[in-house]
Amino acid sequence: MSTFEFPPSIRSRPVYCVLEARPGKAHLMIADAEGAEALIDLALRAPELMAKAHVIYIPKATDFGAALNALNPAQYYEGPSYSAAVSRIKRVFSDASMGLQIYLSGTEGLMGQALSEAMQAGYDHTAIQTEHRGSLARRMQCVHCKGITEDVSNDPFQCSHCGLNLFVRDHYSRRLAAFQGVCIDAEEPGNVPPSKELYS
Repeated sequence: MSTFEFPPSIRSRPVYCVLEARPGKAHLMIADAEGAEALIDLALRAPELMAKAHVIYIPKATDFGAALNALNPAQYYEGPSYSAAVSRIKRVFSDASMGLQIYLSGTEGLMGQALSEAMQAGYDHTAIQTEHRGSLARRMQCVHCKGITEDVSNDPFQCSHCGLNLFVRDHYSRRLAAFQGVCIDAEEPGNVPPSKELYS
């Protein structure tokens, strides 16, 4: 099991739990990479969910697809990226009736983006379950140029859009599904501390 206990932080930083079975007419399960392990664990504890489950999985160079599909969900989709799956996710939300349960697991980037789509569709973020598994890399927004850099694993890092050296903040925007990065050497250009791996 590839779980990580995040250190205490500011209030905007997401908090993750362990997925639990909830009664509902339908169950939407979205995962990437090692997030599949959380869905498999959930299905082993509550196999009856799978007959009403729509599983959307993005492998990201892992091989849990066969194990997820073997759980016999009502619908199963495996795609190469979140952007390839997002139209399907939006369609599920637009077609859903009352009683849909939403389970998200995997990386913070995947969960944040799927949570944002759910909120845009009218779901309250407190009603959506999330469980972190796998990579600690973050989806970051540069507060200066507004560009998004995916899979940031070091602090500070260089913005992939404007090239500024950014400090990785714990401040998180649910609307953008991204953490915020602020220029670290604005007052003294070039004075950038050595980059360290997040949570090393």
